[in-house]
Amino acid sequence: MMNPLPHHKCYRVRASVIPLLGLLTLTLHGADWSRFRGPDGQGKALDADVPVTWTATTGIAWKTPLPGAGGSSPVVFGKKIFLTSFSGYGVPGESGGSPASLKRHVLCLERKTGRVLWQKDIPAAQPEEEKVRDHGYAENTPLADAEHLYVFLGKSGVFAFTHEGDQLWHTDVGSGTHGWGSGSSPIVHDDLLIVNACVESESLVALNRETGREVWRARGLKESWNTPILVPTADGRTELVLAIFGKVLGVDPKTGESLWSCATDIGWYMVPSLVNQRDLIACTGGRGGGGTLVVRAGGRGDVTGSRRLWKISKGSNVPSPILHEDHLYWFDPNLGIVTCVEMATGKVVFEKRLDRAGQIYASPVLAGGKIYAVTRGGTVFVIAAKPRFELLARNDLHDGGGFDASPAVLDAALLIRSDRFLYGIGKP
Repeated sequence: MMNPLPHHKCYRVRASVIPLLGLLTLTLHGADWSRFRGPDGQGKALDADVPVTWTATTGIAWKTPLPGAGGSSPVVFGKKIFLTSFSGYGVPGESGGSPASLKRHVLCLERKTGRVLWQKDIPAAQPEEEKVRDHGYAENTPLADAEHLYVFLGKSGVFAFTHEGDQLWHTDVGSGTHGWGSGSSPIVHDDLLIVNACVESESLVALNRETGREVWRARGLKESWNTPILVPTADGRTELVLAIFGKVLGVDPKTGESLWSCATDIGWYMVPSLVNQRDLIACTGGRGGGGTLVVRAGGRGDVTGSRRLWKISKGSNVPSPILHEDHLYWFDPNLGIVTCVEMATGKVVFEKRLDRAGQIYASPVLAGGKIYAVTRGGTVFVIAAKPRFELLARNDLHDGGGFDASPAVLDAALLIRSDRFLYGIGKP
């Protein structure tokens, strides 16, 4: 059991009722990409028709300079794009400065043109981590609903804004920091905003979306950077599922009650988010190859022996996987190898090294029948989403900045960000 947390703080500026229509729109508005990896957290837009090829001078609708670096993904609701960046300290390619100068920037851009509509600058709560290895201070992807924008900024807390940039509330979820930084992104369930605050307080925290008030807190999380997912069970319930060191956990999203756990037999931290096919959940992670497993939701207690279908020693420790038509795809973050396995059995269908890929930290996305994987250097590989390897395109966006953010998928466009620019590719 962890030590008691510091006194909880909630700063409420203004409350606003969230209509039922807003809750429905978050899930059902097909043209939006409202949170990390899209509305359901799976990284898929099955009906999207986005470009396959482009160059630095063709196929790009707009390119907007950003006020700072970051690995957070852009999110879209209606006609607006929301994004976070950081500046003042620890920016790749820049020297000097101190953690006291660190600030985050919350941006709103016009979807059609990429024009910046507003920007809010938030000084970092101190003392901040003095060095974040290989990452930065703006890795948590925001979440938007019909009225509000929610932003998680590590030990600086969780913020709610209107779409016009007015701050509604600010809540502290813990003061811890880590040398790998903070990277999980918020999700919503009914009237709750749920945050994996493993780094900040070794907790999973649920907040009231209207007020920021803490509703429940599940403690004891260890080495978990992944964003939770919501999984339907065979009997019609919904479970919140995430991976921590050594385990996959099933939690009641309404109360935070622990429902079940499954051993991963993976010996290190868990970064990639999980994916599911109905009540089957795929989890990958662990440094040095790690492993991958599939577990069935809906159990109680330790389900390792009863509901874990399979586990193999191959996996990825940074990018989240893609699950499509009974096959699971993932990209090795350091070797540039794409792997495809059968979801039902774990049988490896293919492993293929991408030529001159370099590192891949961004999670891939699926648009139509194609998987897009962005390398840290700005190369975007496009492969067919089928159990036979087929490279469709290789596109380069090298701009001198790092590309760690997962793309957003719209009906006919991709949004891709680097440390320097946000790109609208296709027809945003």
